[in-house]
Amino acid sequence: MPEWIPVAAAADCPPGTSIERVAAGRMAAIANVDGSLHAIDGLCPHQGGPLGTGALCGTTLTCPWHGWQFDVTTGRHRVSATVRQAVHEVRRRDGVIEVRLHDPEPPAGPDS
Repeated sequence: MPEWIPVAAAADCPPGTSIERVAAGRMAAIANVDGSLHAIDGLCPHQGGPLGTGALCGTTLTCPWHGWQFDVTTGRHRVSATVRQAVHEVRRRDGVIEVRLHDPEPPAGPDS
């Protein structure tokens, strides 16, 4: 099982915001939706934009480079069902945000 990796102080990501952090050499976008933390792969699949620095509106995180939008609770692209970011576990522990990285799920095939 992957390890929990400390990435930020909990105060760095207040409700309604997102942040970008490196965890074990991978970029993670961490979003605080009404006090609930969510983490997805932080590199936009379009052209590698920094998702964590984008605008968060509800559960939708918008890449600041070209406007691609992802649901931070599922990692799914808001328009294309075949585009999905890996979703990572995230928690607050002793005032620190920690993530546990997961590999992306393979795209759903025609038999799914």
